[in-house]
Order: sequence, then structure tokens, then C-alpha cells
Amino acid sequence: MNDSIITINALNKTYEGGFQALTHIDLTIQRGEIFALLGPNGAGKTTLISVVCGLVNPTAGHVLVDGFDNITHYRQARERIGLVPQELTNEAFETVWNTVSFSRGLFGKAPNPAHIEKVLKSLALWDKRNNRLMTLSGGMKRRVLIAKALSHEPRILFLDEPTAGVDVELRREMWEVVRQLRDNGVTIILTTHYIEEAEEMADRIGVINRGELVLVEEKAALMSKLGSKQLILNLHTPLADIPAQLSHFELSLAAEGYELIYTYDGSQEEDGHAISAFLTALEREGITFKDLNTRQSSLEDIFVDLVKERA
Repeated sequence: MNDSIITINALNKTYEGGFQALTHIDLTIQRGEIFALLGPNGAGKTTLISVVCGLVNPTAGHVLVDGFDNITHYRQARERIGLVPQELTNEAFETVWNTVSFSRGLFGKAPNPAHIEKVLKSLALWDKRNNRLMTLSGGMKRRVLIAKALSHEPRILFLDEPTAGVDVELRREMWEVVRQLRDNGVTIILTTHYIEEAEEMADRIGVINRGELVLVEEKAALMSKLGSKQLILNLHTPLADIPAQLSHFELSLAAEGYELIYTYDGSQEEDGHAISAFLTALEREGITFKDLNTRQSSLEDIFVDLVKERA
């Protein structure tokens, strides 16, 4: 059954000095999904995670974690959450095994070497279990952060900018790790400003800007609803300008008049009719083309447009 594991109602956070970091956030996270929270730096992503994890108190509103209020039942709520911060703190001289085992103890969980072994193996850290953290590569340190967050068997994993500052190859490795965790029943919430991370990973996407949740949508629906499409025609003869008879189509010229670009709404079911009408109109005007291509706007285009609208 797909039910909610986190429910956020009417959440506000205003810091001393009057800065409003979050404004009336309502959000439900479904059990077993990967939810990406997208937004520019300073948009409120980390504040929202910190409130849900009980690290920062809200000014108003409340949060339920697997049915537990995260203030009145803090311990029960918090033990269901694993949080992967952006940076590894000062445990450089500890071994991987000790660091991860210690994290489990912080949540009052009895030692369980079999679970720690399973976590380390799932993250390809087993061979490094006796290594000190200071000897590990950046990528391995990121994996240790995830192992620490999973040490107490949480049902929810928060990843705050999980691949900030890492190379493309490592980013793809991390994505694979996240998918495996989801396949094992962990609900994943990740914050990112890498558009391709959300596009690649998420089932649903929330866009936050200036502390407001601008939009929450299934990724596929978001891209089909907001993504415009373009038909690009390479003309035999360049156009100096667009003929008046074609002015009701959304057209632009490029490549010194050799490219005619027709932009249309990608959500329309009658795409075929629109293109057919456009090509018929071109024929009437005697405009011929050598080649044509289509292009659909990416999530990045959509995100930029959304943030622009709200600026």
C-alpha cells in the first residue's frame, strides 16, 4: 500500500532578526518514493530538512513522521529518520566500522554487527571497514555518511545535496546506491540544485524558492505539463523575417534565417494537428526545408521558468 510517511502542515520558520526561511509549507511524502526538493541556494531546502529532522524548531505548523509528531514524540520520529549531511565531521582517526557502529549506539539501538556488515557491503565499504576515515577518497567518505545514517535502520533517508562537489562518475555511482536503498524499502528525500539529479532519480519533484513551495508534481507529469516542444526546420532558402501569414504560430528564426523554429505546447494531445496545420501553412507560403528535428524542453528549462515567474 502506498501511504504517506511524512506529513507537513502549515509550516513556517522565521529566524531571529525577522528572516522568514519557510512560508506555509504543506507537503506529503509517500512511503517508498524518491522525492527531490529542488531549489537555488538559499531557497530553504536545508531549513526544511532540519525542521523535519527535529534539529530546528518551526515557528508554526507541525510535522508527522510515520504518524509521530516530531516535537511531542521526538524520539520515535527521529529514530525513523537517517540524515546524510553534506560534510563528514571530525572522526578522521576512527575506522569505518567504529564510526558506523557508534552512530547506531547514538539512537539507543543495541549492537548489531550483522546489520552493520550488511550496510557496509551494500555500499561497497566492507573492504574498507578497518580503514581510518582520513585515508578514504571523497567518494568513499560520502558512502560512510550514508552508512552512518543507515546504521540505526531508519525508514526514511534525507540526503542533503548528496553529490555537491563530486565528479560525474561518482555522482552516477551515488544515484545507483540511492536506487538500491529505495528498492530495499527506504523512502528517500534528497535536496539538490543539480537539475539532472532530480530528472534522473526522482519519482516526484518539489520546487522551493524563497521559502515557498512553488510546485509539487510527479516528474513525468511535470515535464509533459510544462515542457514545451520545438520543431526545428533547416530551410533551403533563408528567411529575412517571418511572413505575416504565419504570425499566429509561435515562430523564431536562427542560423541567419536558415533555421525556422516552431514552439508549441507539449501537453496538448492534438500535437499532430498543430504540426500538420503548420506544415500546410508553410507549403502555402512556398517555404521548403531540407531537414527537421524536434526538441523537448528539459527539466532545467522548466525550473528556470518557474523560478523566474516567482522572482
